[in-house]
Amino acid sequence: MRIGLYPGTFDPITLGHIDIIRRAARLVDKLVIGVAINRDKGPLFDLEERVALIEAECVSLSEQTSTEIVVHPFENLLIKCARDVGAQTIIRGLRAVADFEYEYQMVGMNRQLDNEIETVFLMAEAQHQAIASKLVKEIARLDGDVSKFVTPRVNEELRKRFGN
Repeated sequence: MRIGLYPGTFDPITLGHIDIIRRAARLVDKLVIGVAINRDKGPLFDLEERVALIEAECVSLSEQTSTEIVVHPFENLLIKCARDVGAQTIIRGLRAVADFEYEYQMVGMNRQLDNEIETVFLMAEAQHQAIASKLVKEIARLDGDVSKFVTPRVNEELRKRFGN
């Protein structure tokens, strides 16, 4: 069974993330969405909220692709998470050259830790290249319209969070 791991903070999950999940699900038999517990980032949504939003958005994707999609929180090294879930492949989305430079360095380090786990990059679709969770939160906080960047469910949660 081909297992892929798509890690991220997903605070919140965006249409860009969902596009990568949909495309990654076609490449593997099982896709694990690794939700990073990063206390340093001070997430807007706590872990349970992020997991619930991701699970809700992935139900139809799993049905559409016939791929098992599971959500798995992790707090340790990405390579350890990949080993723990049995992933042979780490999947990363790239929006721009800046993403590539960071990810290239991470691949080098991860290969030193475990050269059996491959990293595959999926380029963001043109309409998603500017989407970043950080920017979505900032726009929502300032009462801007983020409906082009997130699903209706996530949009509603952002509106509730910021009282808009």
